[in-house]
Amino acid sequence: MKNPRFLLWIIILLTVISVFVNLPSSFNLSIKPFKPVSFDKAAILSKIKITKKLDFRKGLDLEGGTSITLKAEMKNIPSTQRKDALESAKSIIERRVNLFGVAESIVQTSTVNGEYRIIVELPGVTDLNEVRKLIGTTAELTFWEEVGTQSGKFKENQPNYPLNLPSGYNRTNLTGNDLKQSAVGFNQNTGNPQVLLTFTSDGSQKFGEITKRVVGKRLAIVLDNMVIEAPSVNEPILGGNAEISGGFTVETAKALATELNAGALPVPLTTLQSHVIGPTLGLSSLQKSLFAGALGFVVIVIFMIILYGSLGVIASVALALYTLFVLAIFKLSSLTPYSITLTLSGIAGFILSIGMAVDANILIFERIKEELRAGKNKRVALEMGFSRAWTSIRDSNISTLITSAVLYKFGIGTVKGFALVLAIGVLVSMFSAIVVTRTFLKLVYK
Repeated sequence: MKNPRFLLWIIILLTVISVFVNLPSSFNLSIKPFKPVSFDKAAILSKIKITKKLDFRKGLDLEGGTSITLKAEMKNIPSTQRKDALESAKSIIERRVNLFGVAESIVQTSTVNGEYRIIVELPGVTDLNEVRKLIGTTAELTFWEEVGTQSGKFKENQPNYPLNLPSGYNRTNLTGNDLKQSAVGFNQNTGNPQVLLTFTSDGSQKFGEITKRVVGKRLAIVLDNMVIEAPSVNEPILGGNAEISGGFTVETAKALATELNAGALPVPLTTLQSHVIGPTLGLSSLQKSLFAGALGFVVIVIFMIILYGSLGVIASVALALYTLFVLAIFKLSSLTPYSITLTLSGIAGFILSIGMAVDANILIFERIKEELRAGKNKRVALEMGFSRAWTSIRDSNISTLITSAVLYKFGIGTVKGFALVLAIGVLVSMFSAIVVTRTFLKLVYK
């Protein structure tokens, strides 16, 4: 891995990928006397089985839309179950927002002065009444028994038939009001995670009668008109307890238990505040932020070249690649469930990380200068400069990462966005300074 040519090819590959990711979705380039060139990123991505749009996920302050803060009334919920109840309510709202078709929505929880809150941000949605209707009702947990293959008209004859449930099911009289609690457990024989259900006395009787009827068939568990699980019933289940096993991981079992508790632990929600943000304000702020970032980048490049000459040129190239890499990470994250949402505070964190990326180069160059003044040749000065600067770079960046982690853990909303973007910038800046800059210097000195 110490071969600079090998590392150079890795850097070139990462650069090509980053340039491709950061290019616009499509454009036409016409330069005489060459033939016009058209570019369609979506068509290229579809060939490698990527159908999701590759773009930045913008927050409410950039996109415009509706922000609403809800308070969960916990006075009737036991203190030991309040955290789970809040997560359940969050899960319900996320599902309803997704069914509503709102792209890039943000739903997050917060605890302020003993109050349990849910913050919902819906980019592009400006009808507050529609939003309140969407997220203000209590979750509905129902159970549907399989009765056999039926025609498509079977669905039409039953109101509120679950959207993703095949035809051939009847709704039972068992609901979320009959479920006392659900929890994660482990099969004693296999050790695999499973979901444990505990019903009330009335619910136990209903559940026993239903499972007698559907032995050898499926019993679908439906939350908010969407099927979340449809296990097969192998034998009648009596006694008020049931187990759902279906190849769960610990995470998926916990998620299912949380969703089921949403029906068992309904939390009344009241609106604390709501407002509509216009996209014009977001666009204006975004343009100003991008201009500030571009101006800062140019000033840093000029400063480095004036102060360090050819070394400054190399650092500037590494800085440009750093910017490409970070922006590519932001876009690529949109393909994952953990996409990074860009807000104005996040952009501020990114701009701040550009300056921090240069700090590492300055430490390295100053160390190299000291070694050259001590009479070392350039190759030795380069190696010793990097090795002696590394501890300072490592410690300073780790302290920044710790700060970012604390902000992300205890902050809310835009504070979390700032912390996440700053942490990503710090990690990429370490790669840029130690790998990219070092490889370029080795090749130049060689």
